[in-house]
Amino acid sequence: MCGWKLTKNYLFIFELMIKQILLVGLGGGTGSIFRFLMSLTATKYCYMSFPIATFLINILGCFCIGLFSNFFPGQTDQRFLLIVGFCGGYTTFSTFAYENLILIQNNQLVVALLYILLSVIVGTAAVWLGMCLSK
Repeated sequence: MCGWKLTKNYLFIFELMIKQILLVGLGGGTGSIFRFLMSLTATKYCYMSFPIATFLINILGCFCIGLFSNFFPGQTDQRFLLIVGFCGGYTTFSTFAYENLILIQNNQLVVALLYILLSVIVGTAAVWLGMCLSK
């Protein structure tokens, strides 16, 4: 009898994870499509050397994660669909900005500054290294 309860609990957790995975996948796919369409639209109508498409996508993604985090607090289906999925597929910059805001709100200014600087510097270096290694 005890073994059945344990198995039943694992099945419940597995079913819950499958639902969350599907929500994240659906939101992520939708976010990626929106990013692609936004990029096409921005580059079609804005002729600049500044990467306006990426900039607009990142700022809009930050705005969305701000809205969604207040609309859907906790581990809700909407949070998995919209924050983890959609915002994650649309831009990871929104998560980066959100995490920094949380650090700042928790008075962890040094950690936030270190996270910002390291992310930009190491991220740029990683892109350069990847490009160098793939030549």
